[in-house]
Amino acid sequence: MDNHEIVRSLIERLGEDPQREGLRRTPERFFKAMEFLTSGYKADVEALMQRALFTVNYDEMVIVRDIEVFSLCEHHLLPFYGRCHVAYLPQGKVLGLSKIPRLVDAFARRLQVQERLTTEIAETINDWIKPAGVGVVIEARHLCMMMRGVEKQHSSAGTSHMLGRFRDCAETRAEFLSLMKSNHS
Repeated sequence: MDNHEIVRSLIERLGEDPQREGLRRTPERFFKAMEFLTSGYKADVEALMQRALFTVNYDEMVIVRDIEVFSLCEHHLLPFYGRCHVAYLPQGKVLGLSKIPRLVDAFARRLQVQERLTTEIAETINDWIKPAGVGVVIEARHLCMMMRGVEKQHSSAGTSHMLGRFRDCAETRAEFLSLMKSNHS
């Protein structure tokens, strides 16, 4: 059974006619959408990180905030979406700023749980540039909570993963959380 047949079968099992005008091309569209939404499995994180490293004598906090995150909950295959905030304290190496959102997407465009997504981003940055600390916070809304189950439309989930000085030093963590929430617009 090919991928389109699987989707047609699912539509039939839901009680619909896959030959109905509005549904005829749905299997093709659904499969293309799923390929895009899970394109992170094909992302070459190593190549992304190798092209992003720069030697710089800078040791103050680097923060990229409000990175849009779209992912699929691995339990229900329903979307969750929100914002990711990433900070680190360089020790001789920095990442190109545009690579941080690319790294977020590489892990978000997979079947995920928010907790693992948060950890993967922080651990990858930590492994590649060996900073004095890394902090990642994700705030997201999960359609599996909003549309089914508890049906709490205004709920959101927050996760964080702190390493190095972000974990060990309350001042560093507080600075990150303050900068993360400040409005510079």
